[in-house]
Amino acid sequence: MADPDAWYDSADPERMGAENYRELWEAIHDQATVRAMLEDYRAGLGVDREHEEADRRAGRTVRCPTLFLWSTRDDMEDLYGDPLAVWRPWVADLRGEPIRSGHHVAEENPDALTNVLHRFLA
Repeated sequence: MADPDAWYDSADPERMGAENYRELWEAIHDQATVRAMLEDYRAGLGVDREHEEADRRAGRTVRCPTLFLWSTRDDMEDLYGDPLAVWRPWVADLRGEPIRSGHHVAEENPDALTNVLHRFLA
């Protein structure tokens, strides 16, 4: 990544907590971590997509309870409208909801995330 400081300029140390923020900044300046992040995105466009299409052709679906969460201050709804609608054809027991946060849900709103996880796992 040519300029990680510019890419992650919305990360807020107050919201994330100083320690989490410091760990993020260390990670995005570590070339091995950045490479792994980019490879994950590449897989989503390549081999992951191929596997998804093979599963569709074979009629395979997710049979375990599935929780899908997304942040309110990210682009999930802009990209997909209702994010759960994307998963409904694939998942028999789908649950989900937005969490008031930016991209870093666990760091920015850990209480809301914890509450949702407790309800799901109870």
